[in-house]
Amino acid sequence: MRDEGADLAPSMLDLVRLSPRLLFPPGGVDLVRQIALLSGMSEGDEVLVVGCGKGVSLEHFVREYGVRGSGVDHDSRLVEETTDRFRELELGTRVQIQQGTADALPYRDAVFDVVVGEIGMTTRASAADAAAEVTRVTRPGGVVVLVQPVWKAPVDPVRRSVLSDHLGLRPQMLVEWKRLLREHGVSGLLVEDWSDDETAFRGGAAKPFPDFAELFSLPEKFGILRRAWSGWGWAGVRTVIAREREVHRLLTRERLLGLDLIKGVREAPAETPAPGDDSAPSAGTPEPDAPSDGDSEARSATDSDSFPAGGAGRDPDARPAPALDGESEPSLFDES
Repeated sequence: MRDEGADLAPSMLDLVRLSPRLLFPPGGVDLVRQIALLSGMSEGDEVLVVGCGKGVSLEHFVREYGVRGSGVDHDSRLVEETTDRFRELELGTRVQIQQGTADALPYRDAVFDVVVGEIGMTTRASAADAAAEVTRVTRPGGVVVLVQPVWKAPVDPVRRSVLSDHLGLRPQMLVEWKRLLREHGVSGLLVEDWSDDETAFRGGAAKPFPDFAELFSLPEKFGILRRAWSGWGWAGVRTVIAREREVHRLLTRERLLGLDLIKGVREAPAETPAPGDDSAPSAGTPEPDAPSDGDSEARSATDSDSFPAGGAGRDPDARPAPALDGESEPSLFDES
């Protein structure tokens, strides 16, 4: 969760969201395609993107794979703008965007075939709460995919705070994300490192978190900073500009932060054996050791048995259950 003091200045995430340009999340379109491949995304699947921002990846899923998309973002202004954009694109019947945070998703249990947690997922929620919620709304047998910044080396608290405030979210260690997913019944974890310059998943080397100065033209920068000034004032704008040199060093020279894709499958709830069921283990009889969950850190995904298609056994005409709070329908750093 971001500290209250972080709101005194815009973060990198805030600045990019102020841009009128539509940007794919870190990793670009290649990473978005990889998410679809690993999750077995197919026509009619119900797909949720948490921290959807302007809905760039969500639009790609809907157009390219024929899914029915839902998105959640904490920014009410952005939710309204994104909803209007999808209506203008005549995709309003296939996409629903709602305001909400990752620690209180406005959906009932087990309604999505694929849930994608994008980089903005932890802007207003802790990693633990976000992991619990994305798992809760995923159907048993459905796929959870997280695309998150991860610490690649130990970082002292002061520097971690500087970088986290600048980005507008709280990165975790990879081992922590894996532990949280396992605790909530996600197994068969697969990890891909998308911060490696030599990664096989994209055609050209690209930093996962380019600097603000590298993203936009000079006129675009002035326009974004003017919008930032209206929300944070000159003090906030000066603060975020002053952070740039230190953060640049942390991200580029020292390589402290990476970008990982983490994919797993939500397990079906364990069935309670009926009274007198001979298949249930008897008292005093030890159960066999649980098998390994088959976690892997892979650089390719070619075994289709390892990546079941989402939505097996679902009603193809079903839409996600209505929001619990009664709301209805009213990227970041790499360019497309």
